Amino acid sequence: QLQLVESGGGLVQPGGSLTLSCAASGFTLDHYTLGWFRQAPGKGREGVSCIGVSDTSTYYADSVKDRFTVSRDNAKNTVLLQMVSLKPEDTAVYYCAASELRFRQCQLTPTAYSYWGQGTQVTVSS
Repeated sequence: QLQLVESGGGLVQPGGSLTLSCAASGFTLDHYTLGWFRQAPGKGREGVSCIGVSDTSTYYADSVKDRFTVSRDNAKNTVLLQMVSLKPEDTAVYYCAASELRFRQCQLTPTAYSYWGQGTQVTVSS
């Protein structure tokens, strides 16, 4: 069974940092395009960042550029999202997703992603 499981969410003060982790079971992540999405209360799902197969490309939404970093740990079959300088508007449920599609520049179109984790809550508040 193919499964993605996120961890690392929690409550953090504005300006703080968190690192989200997404571990895969049943398949090897280095063959997939990987994405991070988030959904805040009352809002639609937003693409945050993605990383291409063999780390050939990365992409960040303008709202997180220069604050978030996506990376793979192939030895642990895991994808990470390092988040610094967190803002209250970063509060959301964060989801990782995997796509079998390969792009010259990775994309954050949700329908391109076949496998999704269950999400982890990130709350930025004082």
